[in-house]
Amino acid sequence: MRWFDHHLPRPALAGVLMIMLLTMLVWLLPSANSNANDKAASTKPANSAKPALTVTIARPQLTRLPQTLAANGDIAAWQEASIGSEANGLRLTEVLVNVGDVVRAGQLLARFSDETIQADLAQVRAALLEAQATLNEASTNAERARSLMNTGALSTQQINQFITAEQTARARVAAAEANLNAQRVRLKFTQLLAPDSGVISARSATVGAVVANGTELFRMIRKGRLEWRAEVMASELARIRPGTAVTLVAANGTRLSGKVRMIGPTVNPQNRAALVYVDLLPAGSGEAAAKPGMFARGEFTLGSGNGVTLPQQAVVVRDGFSYVFQLKPDSRVVQQKVKTGRYLQDQVEITEGLSLQDEVVVAGAGFLNDGDLVKVTRSDAATRDNKRETKDAR
Repeated sequence: MRWFDHHLPRPALAGVLMIMLLTMLVWLLPSANSNANDKAASTKPANSAKPALTVTIARPQLTRLPQTLAANGDIAAWQEASIGSEANGLRLTEVLVNVGDVVRAGQLLARFSDETIQADLAQVRAALLEAQATLNEASTNAERARSLMNTGALSTQQINQFITAEQTARARVAAAEANLNAQRVRLKFTQLLAPDSGVISARSATVGAVVANGTELFRMIRKGRLEWRAEVMASELARIRPGTAVTLVAANGTRLSGKVRMIGPTVNPQNRAALVYVDLLPAGSGEAAAKPGMFARGEFTLGSGNGVTLPQQAVVVRDGFSYVFQLKPDSRVVQQKVKTGRYLQDQVEITEGLSLQDEVVVAGAGFLNDGDLVKVTRSDAATRDNKRETKDAR
């Protein structure tokens, strides 16, 4: 200090001391603030982390689920009738139905020209009248000859000739009547009638065409009945019985129901599957929307059994696998891999990965990740349901 007093004046010395003091304060303040922050951080509660999401939870429950067997197959006509021409060489003059028309048994489908048959019919009628006249004359002569048999006026040979002429005339009348009936049948064939009720599925009849005997003109789905021909593996056939209920969905989304009519007697050696024939039940517009040739997926109802289920929204599909988020006591969730089975309305069966005592996230499961902290909220109704489910499970 004496050196400062000796070399510096007092005002300058005061300024130097002031600068040194300010420098020490600037250096000490950040260190103090850092220590204060570290102390505050060390005294901050460890459980002050914010939840990632507010969720609802549920426990798996035992549910009565139907036991089903899935299969694929095609929809086909129950029976398809081929309607052909029985008239030979006649011209088709009128076609009265088209593809898709619903017809009844005996309904007129098409008409052929009958001019030739009418002419033949008139000729046969004339021949019949001629034969009947000949028969009348022969019968009169034969009766007269019989009356003179014991008088000797006629020889036995002459009497036999008259009786034979009568029998020949009667045979000619029968032949003419048979010919007349044949022409009437031919005339009947000029009107093509539906052999049964059903739906016209194909038509090849063309007005003006000269049709040969046996030519197919229409195809018809008998009774309008359809069937589903399901392919079922041979190992599963023992589970199916005639009368088993079936539900199926066609390729266009139409839902149908039916019953098993019969199981095919043979198994395809290529794929080891047999055909199961299912009669589709009448379903109004639903059945009308299903067409022969459509592909359909279906399920055979084989009974029912207990299964562990969860709401479908609790199951999250990631990377091709199914997961649920299981709630732990520290309010954090763990991603748990599960296997799913059957579906029933908004429930899904869990076949592996959970027990009835586990709690899993329902609402909000799709937004969580493994280890997330969550806040649980549940309604009174949900609480009562969970308690009841736990009691039933025990």
